[in-house]
Amino acid sequence: MSAEMHVVGRSVQRSDGVGFVTGRAQYSTDLTFPRMLHLKVVRSPLHHARIRGVDLSAAERVPGFVRALTHEDVPHNVYTILGLIGVEPEEEFVLAVDRVRYKGEPIVAILAETEAAAYEAVAAVRLDLEELPAVFDMDEALAPDAPVVTHWGNNTFMYEGHECRRVRLGDVDAGFAQADHIVEGEYRTGPIEHAPLETTGCVAVPEPNGRYTVYTNTQAIYFSLDNTSIILQLQANRLRFVGGMVGGGFGGKVDVIVEPLATLGAMKTGRPVRYVYNRQEEMQVSSTRSPEILRYKDGVMRDGTIVARKVTGYMDCGAYSRQTPYAVTKFAANAAGPYRIPNVWIDGYCIYTNRTPTSAMRGFGVTMGSWAVEVQMDKIARQLDIDPWELRFRNAHRNGDTKPHRKIVADATLIETMQAAAELVGHELPADLRAMTSAPRATQDGGR
Repeated sequence: MSAEMHVVGRSVQRSDGVGFVTGRAQYSTDLTFPRMLHLKVVRSPLHHARIRGVDLSAAERVPGFVRALTHEDVPHNVYTILGLIGVEPEEEFVLAVDRVRYKGEPIVAILAETEAAAYEAVAAVRLDLEELPAVFDMDEALAPDAPVVTHWGNNTFMYEGHECRRVRLGDVDAGFAQADHIVEGEYRTGPIEHAPLETTGCVAVPEPNGRYTVYTNTQAIYFSLDNTSIILQLQANRLRFVGGMVGGGFGGKVDVIVEPLATLGAMKTGRPVRYVYNRQEEMQVSSTRSPEILRYKDGVMRDGTIVARKVTGYMDCGAYSRQTPYAVTKFAANAAGPYRIPNVWIDGYCIYTNRTPTSAMRGFGVTMGSWAVEVQMDKIARQLDIDPWELRFRNAHRNGDTKPHRKIVADATLIETMQAAAELVGHELPADLRAMTSAPRATQDGGR
């Protein structure tokens, strides 16, 4: 590697910075096209309800109304967000069929000549809904008599026939029996809305050659193209997706929610279609980070060596799974933290409630688990009256260690990172901690 660094350690001007600060950057939803239609959605006013009827007659009389789209118009009327990576079932309808499971769920899409006409037509649609019992709390959702949110009769995502993602290493009960101390902690987080400055949206344009160009602010352009292709049963080579500036995403703009409907509208009318969330929609129906309940139980020796860790994690995916089953898998792989623990038991649950679906947000599945692990480590240090730095050094992964999911640590740098952090904050480490490295244990301390 060249000794001269061109980026690392240097201030590098962003290639798009001038456009942002001068206001010349063009976002996908800034685009307009001749004869462009506006798409707005009729959403459920209830958290859980059976759809008994939809009356479009008054909406059809609104000046500027062009047409409505219902579930019958969608060729493959389920989102395929995780189907591309083999996570199933696909259970979220593009447009609701017989039941709505969260407040704001889309039922009908309206296409109109102007945005105002679209809103007026949406308001004119009459819904006949039979309200059903709803559940909003994960603990309540797991109760035997809880209202059932899913199609399959229980409120957990199923992992290979199990109601949770499981990780096992060693014998955790034997580890607890061996331990001098048992330390337990429960950590809870709430949902977090991404709140991007640019709301979710796109414009779909039919081209003379039979293709459709979609100008979108998605974070995952090929992911969005592939999912739209499946939902519309349209060959992928008939779709051309053009990315925009993405005015804030943080994970929320990977859900492929707007592109299929906008493109379907363009297919049905032969005209460009704009579908953009207003601010209320962005806050109410765009996915959030999952609320979580994380329960830790640790068996620890007097010297601070952790010999057993049992973790039970619950993530609220809302009414539909979207990215959360994948997030739970990531959580289960990382819930024990970057520490060598010989006996580990991890159960990760993806729980359905009648809340807005949750999805990806900045390290989803890992971020909140990492926070809980480190709070738990501090709790252990306080209970055992051990320096929290020493506790982490003593248990840190080194190269050659086995993680709970059977992966061998090959590039551990936690020890070196903590040494650098201590230096940066002016914390004087003891000589034995300063001398430690991430080299395999057998080369340092006889394998301990």
